[in-house]
Amino acid sequence: METPRENLKRRAEIIFRAGLAAVDPEACVHRHLHLEGDRLMVGDVAYGLNHLGRILVVGIGKAAAAMARAVEAVLGDRITDGLIITKVGHAMPLKHCRVMEAAHPVPDENGVRATRALLEIVAAAAPDDLLICLISGGGSALSPAPVAGISLADKQATTRRLLACGATIHEINTVRKHLSRIKGGQLCRHANGASVAALILSDVIGDDLDIIASGITAPDPGTFADSLAILEQYRLQDSVPGPVKAYLAAGCTGKVPETPKPGDPRFSRVQNHIVGNITTALLAAEAEARRQGFHPLVLTAMLAGEAREVAKVLSAVAREVRRSGHPLPAPACLLSGGETTVTLNGQGVGGRNMELALAAAMALEGASGTILLSAGTDGSDGPTDAAGAFADGGTCRRAKALGLKPAAFLADNNAYPFFQALGDLFITGPTRTNVMDLQIMLVDA
Repeated sequence: METPRENLKRRAEIIFRAGLAAVDPEACVHRHLHLEGDRLMVGDVAYGLNHLGRILVVGIGKAAAAMARAVEAVLGDRITDGLIITKVGHAMPLKHCRVMEAAHPVPDENGVRATRALLEIVAAAAPDDLLICLISGGGSALSPAPVAGISLADKQATTRRLLACGATIHEINTVRKHLSRIKGGQLCRHANGASVAALILSDVIGDDLDIIASGITAPDPGTFADSLAILEQYRLQDSVPGPVKAYLAAGCTGKVPETPKPGDPRFSRVQNHIVGNITTALLAAEAEARRQGFHPLVLTAMLAGEAREVAKVLSAVAREVRRSGHPLPAPACLLSGGETTVTLNGQGVGGRNMELALAAAMALEGASGTILLSAGTDGSDGPTDAAGAFADGGTCRRAKALGLKPAAFLADNNAYPFFQALGDLFITGPTRTNVMDLQIMLVDA
């Protein structure tokens, strides 16, 4: 017999998977790419196939291989050459594009080799060619192309420090763009005036084109000065490698060129199309929650902030639903999406979703008929095999019965073993999509 808690847990997963299905990369691409006679339609932009030279396909990101499979289904033998870079474990067989895997979230030598090969394809383009770029979350780490004087080790060290300090993805990618030969719109410097059609699965708050995978096909409004200011804000100016600080300083004085800015003529033949985002997932989750018999409410698609603080707010809203029936009556489903941050002070294993869930477990302690699922739509949370975790009003009680101290695990940023001991990890395996994180809070009647 299914317990009430098991029932809520199962229904939360059903709602999550409905949101996930809505951002399936192949479906998202098919909605925005199709043939009409001798024309290729990318969104509302038409490319006459009879007037094109070659069609080249490149992609970076956790969803890039799945996106490429949809492109191959539409274009088939019309594709001249292609290369996809994706995260280890996210590859799939393709007929017309090579697939290379690399590390995430810290770049590795495989990523350097793959990006070098990708740039060779781009640099071989001619003005009458069409370059289709498939871009999704994770692309920043998967496509390292360090500028002269910066080593892979320098980029790895800088990435680790930015990830650990609590910087937002906007801030991290602002710095990354100014240490790269491909990011911040610089791929277009290599394309020789070819037409560029970018299909983009957004994994950033606000769908900022210059931030998704560090905006390889978008103008960059950020500057070298912004990058240095971010290092100073998080007190990293003395801990990042010397060549990184020196290069950013040189950029501030004009000794190295800035990334291409809005209005740069290189972007006159570039079209960027958002094919899916967290809002797409939230609307599908909302519809499924309604089918499950809940009153659904999408709180925000722009959730941000320190994970443990966000958890307190979401838990407070759930308690208010139970106490007063506001902002909607039980049975209720509160939905949110976005990307929180974690400032690492401990030595534990976890990710932002598990940290959020652990903090929520403490804030929900004793609350009946309430459960939270917080998980990454890419199927991975931090350097773990879990997408996230479940937390409810009885989580802390069950933990303490096992001799576990929730506050100690939270202080050590060690949520993974905590939820592993309770059997409350949420493990999906690679989903081959990525539109940030989804939180589902259910409050039963």
